[in-house]
This record gives sequence, structure tokens and C-alpha cells, in this order.
Amino acid sequence: MANDRDPFTSPFGTIFSDKITTAVGADGTYTYSGSAEPLADLSLHPGTHALHYGSTCFEGLKAHRQPDGSVAIFRLDDHVARFQQSIGLLYLDVPEADLIRQMIIDAVVANADDTPVNPGALYIRPTMIGTEQNIGAAATPSKSTLMYMLNSPVGDYFAGGIRPLTLAVEQSIPRTTPQFGMIKSGANYVMALGVTLDAKRDHVADQVLFATAGDITETGASNFFLVRDGEIVTRNLDTSFLHGVTRASILTMAGDLGYEVSERSLTVDELLAWGDGGEVFLSGTAAVVAPVGTVIVDGQKTTIGDGQPGPNTLKLREALTSVQDGTADDPHGWRTVV
Repeated sequence: MANDRDPFTSPFGTIFSDKITTAVGADGTYTYSGSAEPLADLSLHPGTHALHYGSTCFEGLKAHRQPDGSVAIFRLDDHVARFQQSIGLLYLDVPEADLIRQMIIDAVVANADDTPVNPGALYIRPTMIGTEQNIGAAATPSKSTLMYMLNSPVGDYFAGGIRPLTLAVEQSIPRTTPQFGMIKSGANYVMALGVTLDAKRDHVADQVLFATAGDITETGASNFFLVRDGEIVTRNLDTSFLHGVTRASILTMAGDLGYEVSERSLTVDELLAWGDGGEVFLSGTAAVVAPVGTVIVDGQKTTIGDGQPGPNTLKLREALTSVQDGTADDPHGWRTVV
């Protein structure tokens, strides 16, 4: 590990492993050395395309320590496909899935010893940047690129572990622009930053739930669910928000467990009514399954259930993490042992 800090006490994503894999792209061809190399700072020309025109995106997935000491990547191929989608939507040259997959595996193998035990994991951050040196290319994509796979030993995304979160509901400002909602890029996430900081300052909220004109989509970093005995509901997918792999995993597992699964529009009024006996949670690669205890609408607080993590939320979290850490069967073939 790059230093001796503890992933369970350090902020999520602030510790980095010593090895990284990189590939340079030009004229539609990517060149990869075939092995991990020491982590080092990047050297970028001040006119690099990504610095001026946002030609950069990333992916997020995890590798988990298994009971026999091995390490398994969760839903590797689904994350590779989503990374390719983000790259393509930025009009950069899309690498072959096999190359991305191998670079991720090589990076994880090189840093496997950094993988903490559950509830920790080795976070994997595939990244793509446009490297063409051209400050006159606002209307053209970068012709050259750099792709790399960065690893970070992590604990819980939200400080304090499994605890009830507070969400402030934003009904005026959109989460992001519709054509960018399903791209994992900094330009997407930064649009939620100011609103989230305001909510933290004014309401001591953990996250903002975006519900433009009353139509709920997601928070600044996670998908959103309603659940109660026998039923789970989440917003149907469109291009305005992220198509979460953890979201898809939860829906599949909920169906396996006998829940009635609904993907449809959700309103703020329904959320407020659901809080009477129902449960609310967030999902994401980083957040896993995070219970919500309070929502704030127009400055008014509403408690969800009894304000504590509910039994259905905890049941689904346990089902997910048990597959990830290898303590349960993997009927859908989601683990890739490296």
C-alpha cells in the first residue's frame, strides 16, 4: 500500500495502492504493456483536452476478500460495459472489452494484498482522459487518450457505518443535464455539488435526493429505493440518471427473495406517504445499501418508519454483501475470482 493508513478510519477513496495499469490510445488503437507498473503522478500538457473540454470519465467497482483468502471482483463484465458506454458517449475511441477487463484484473492481482476484509473492499477506478493538446477543440473529440486502472482500499462510504441517513429533497434544480445523466464523468457529478453542500450546511443532510418538479430520480451519488414487506420500488431508467450496477443487482436479488419488483415513476408525495411503515434506502458501488431515516422536504422533516435501518433494507444488504464476500452462493455468476 502507498502508506500505512487504515481504510476503515480514513475517508473513503483517500488511500491508494502502489500499482496501476495504463494504456495509451491513438488513432483508435490502445497500447498496453501487459502488466502493472508503479503508481506515479501523471504529466499533462496545460493544453490537454480533458482539462478544457471535459473529455474524461470513470467507472467504479469493487473486489472483495473471499473466505479462502482469494479476491473476487463483483460484476466485472457489467462494469466494463458501462465504462465503454461512458467512453462512447464522450465520443472517445472505445477500447475492446477484453482489454479493459484484463487491465482491471492485472491491477487487482498486483494490489490484491491491499484488499481488506468485509465490510472493506478494494475499490477499482477505471479512468479515461482525452490527452490531445488542443485548446481549439471545443467541438471535436480528443484524438488521443490515456486509460488507467487505479485501486483504493476502502471501508464504508458514509462515515459511521450502517446508520440512518438524512436526505434533503431538491425539487427545482435538476440532478444534471439529461444527456449526461448516465455518463460517469466529473461534469455529471459536479452539478450536484453546490446543492449538496447547501443541504449539508442548512439541514445537516447526508445527501440530496433530486426530484425535479416532484419526479424522483437519484441522489448525487446513489440510486434510490422504497421497500416494505413483499414489495420494492425504484425509479424506471432513463438517460437522466445513472444506470447503477448495484441497483440492478438488488432488483435481481429482491426478485429471488420473493419481492414484487416495480420500476416506475416516483413522486415526492408517494415518498412522504411511504414513510408511514415503509423503508427507504440508497444503493451504489460505494454506498452498497444505505438506509434512510429522515427526508426533508421544503424544510420539513419526515421520519421514515421508526427512523432506524429497517428489516427489509438490512435483509437486502446482507443478501448483496454475502454474495460479494463469498459467504453465499453466486447463482448469477457475478464473482470473478482473480
